[in-house]
Amino acid sequence: MHDELNTDQRQKRLPPVCKVTPASIGRWMRLGWRDFRQAGWPSLMHGLIVAGMSIVIINIALLFWPVLPGAVSGFLVVGPILATGLYALSRRQEKGQAARLQDVFDAWRCGTRCLLRFGLLLVVIATLWVVFSMTLFYLFVHVEIYGPIDFLRYVIQQDDGIFILWTILAGLVAAVTFAITVVSVPMLVDREVTTPDAMVASVRAVAENPVTMTLWALFILVATVVSVATFMIGFIVIYPVLGHASWHVYRDVVDPSRLPPRNPAG
Repeated sequence: MHDELNTDQRQKRLPPVCKVTPASIGRWMRLGWRDFRQAGWPSLMHGLIVAGMSIVIINIALLFWPVLPGAVSGFLVVGPILATGLYALSRRQEKGQAARLQDVFDAWRCGTRCLLRFGLLLVVIATLWVVFSMTLFYLFVHVEIYGPIDFLRYVIQQDDGIFILWTILAGLVAAVTFAITVVSVPMLVDREVTTPDAMVASVRAVAENPVTMTLWALFILVATVVSVATFMIGFIVIYPVLGHASWHVYRDVVDPSRLPPRNPAG
């Protein structure tokens, strides 16, 4: 009986989830581009930071190649937390107010509280994934690899199935991470909601819209690959646009009206 009451109480706390079609992806990107252009420098700053961090991480990983697969995946895992400033900018523009750099700082400062546990969870996931990747390659890859070229040669020529296993596991980690973050992070920025409830709402949103959310995840993956292919320069624009678009994903997929709004400065 007690468990049933807890379940009923949680259902009342959770916001309703809406159905969206794959055509919504184009709309989200258009709105994301609009927000990016209107926000200007505060939004562009996010792209510059992410591009710079990506270059630093890759250069560090290249010095110790086993870290490279996990480092890239780990950075993508933690990435949603970095977008809280973008959500705050879109939230403000949605209200017809001009975006300010102070909004970003307020969101980051608020994030140190409302997103602390969530951020720690993502850091744990990223760290475990890096450790697992290093262990997997160390124990089962019996090929001498001294640098990234040797690693790429192994990927192309390998026939031991380890890289395929790593790819499958990476996909599962990415899928789980996407499911718990796609709605929860902007919701934590926007509303007074607990981290577990936000994560449950996010998973429900993905479960209710499996095709659209899968296509959105693949779109993000392709955009990330394009950014990496441009030596991280593409992140300068692609990251903030995707961040703003993700805000509109949240607004379309979830109806948070029953939840009290979060004070941006509080």
